[in-house]
Amino acid sequence: MSRHRLVRNINIQDELDDDALSEEGDIMTDEQLAQMESGYEHIRAVLGDEAVSGLDDGFIKDTLWQFYFDIEKSLSWLHDEQERRAAAKERKAAKEREKAHKAITQRKASQTPSTSGFNTPTSRTMTPVGTPTKASSRRADSGAQSSKRSGANTPAKANSGRVDPRLLDLTALNLQPREEESPRVDEPLPRMAMEREKLILAAREVLEASGKNVKRGVSLVVIGHVDAGKSTLMGRLLYELGRVDEKSRHANERESSRAGKSSFSWAWELDGTAEERERGITMDIAMQSLSTTHRQITILDAPGHKDFIPNMISGASQADCALLVVDATTGEFEAGFNRGGQTREHVVLVRSLGVSQVIVAVNKLDQVNWEQSRYDEICEQLKTFFGQSGFHSSKTSFVPVGAMLGVNLVERKAPESSLLSKWYKGPTLVDLLDNLEPPVRDIISPLRLPISNVFRGQSSGIGITGRICGGIVQVGERVRVIPGDESAVVKSIEVDERSVTWAVAGSNTTLYLTAIDHIHVNIGSVLCPPTDPVLLATSFTARIIVFDIQLPIITGASIELFHHSRDVPATISKLVATLDRGVGSVTKKSPRVLTKGTSAEIEITLRGDTPGAVARPIPIEPFSVNKEMGRILLRRGGETIAAGIVLEIRQ
Repeated sequence: MSRHRLVRNINIQDELDDDALSEEGDIMTDEQLAQMESGYEHIRAVLGDEAVSGLDDGFIKDTLWQFYFDIEKSLSWLHDEQERRAAAKERKAAKEREKAHKAITQRKASQTPSTSGFNTPTSRTMTPVGTPTKASSRRADSGAQSSKRSGANTPAKANSGRVDPRLLDLTALNLQPREEESPRVDEPLPRMAMEREKLILAAREVLEASGKNVKRGVSLVVIGHVDAGKSTLMGRLLYELGRVDEKSRHANERESSRAGKSSFSWAWELDGTAEERERGITMDIAMQSLSTTHRQITILDAPGHKDFIPNMISGASQADCALLVVDATTGEFEAGFNRGGQTREHVVLVRSLGVSQVIVAVNKLDQVNWEQSRYDEICEQLKTFFGQSGFHSSKTSFVPVGAMLGVNLVERKAPESSLLSKWYKGPTLVDLLDNLEPPVRDIISPLRLPISNVFRGQSSGIGITGRICGGIVQVGERVRVIPGDESAVVKSIEVDERSVTWAVAGSNTTLYLTAIDHIHVNIGSVLCPPTDPVLLATSFTARIIVFDIQLPIITGASIELFHHSRDVPATISKLVATLDRGVGSVTKKSPRVLTKGTSAEIEITLRGDTPGAVARPIPIEPFSVNKEMGRILLRRGGETIAAGIVLEIRQ
């Protein structure tokens, strides 16, 4: 029996019926029996039992025999077979539904009323066919029986001799007279479980809990230059921690191999869109979660390509800490770290957005033979830059890793770790993640939740995601959407893929809203209490730090203003003063220009989207009121030129 011919387009069951593993077929040796048992156990671990996979033991063993115990090929074939069976099942179900629909239509058309006469109702409502009440069903049955007895084959006429058109249903309106119809009842709105004061006390107890079994939450944005291996690193880490099962891993391997991008299989766990997979880069923020011994971590995988810096800013604005991934291969680290590289820009951006803790994963060291000298060289350059960017040395840490091989992510026991273990005795990546310190949460202030994504709920209502910048929110609470005058009720809350009754500042959460039309909910809007709305502004003063720019900033300069997930056109309407970076005192009033490294106070005025258009106000607050709501970034010509904080709202 040939086991090496092309089998993708044949019916394997037919091919195996006569000779595969039957009493009359080939007799396997002890070695082949061992291979069969080992392969069968591996495939069952991936696909699940028969109830889950839909594949019986004999079919799996036949497939293994056909591919001569090649597990990868067998799994690929079995995955395809599952898809074929699912498609066939759906086609069959569709035909059954169509058949049932035709039967109902024919039955309705053949039903006739009683010959005893029909009095046209004066106040009956119409209802779609297929949902008759008990009364209408009884009436239809009775009419049909009467017609049969009298030999009638046309609808009965009323005393006037006219036929009620609703019984004919000739216009395909699917209308039927209905005797009883209960009024439509809207789903009741959920109610709040606790008063605000009690809720704050309960939240404070949870946040301050230091018990052994309590894991504190922290959000982590993954940053770095394009192709540094960020998504691959996180995909492999999720697998090592049990967050990715074998079935998903094999599916990603199979699909990426088919697309000619087998090296991206781990990254495909986070890069889920067709365009991201086709281009081989992350384009939008991917959110996942993982758990360590003492931390529950929300992962925000940010794009590294310079074209998607706005998306990276959106992710960084939702993070407490950062994981910087750098490529250790010769020339690649330098490309990301030198001027114009995203390594340098990402570090500056996250620090400007309030991130104070950063872990550096020096990746792809396996491609330079795990050279300690290369690792030390990269660390020294980054330590100097971190100090210049405002990071404290005690809040930065470094770890060597090999993402593709899984080296030093969770442990260093595999043979691939032997070269690294000769000179590195420090913590693994997971050890460092487990030591991240969650910042103090502001749960007393009013609710502030900038919306980063909007989507349709699976059942009803609208789903939104975002990071709570202040306060607390609970199920049943009414919230206002700013800009606008609309309000909604929180139907349910999810944090780290778990359903909860409330969420506090610092949580990356998903809220499902009801009692509001989706047209009033947009990315960049802010949820807040109806009694304490966030301010709307078109002009404000800010204190900024100018980055390493080529062209100086002057009065009237056109810029892009970034605030959380919103970016709007704006103008630097006035240069108020330059400031001493150490103490903040004024060094010069009304300067003509701002050059690189300058700290200054400026006025910013929003512009319309098109020339002559009126500027739309945005929800924003002074830094002194809410730190996260008061941070801004300024960009010009695809380059981040400054970052700062809002001092005062002007109008």
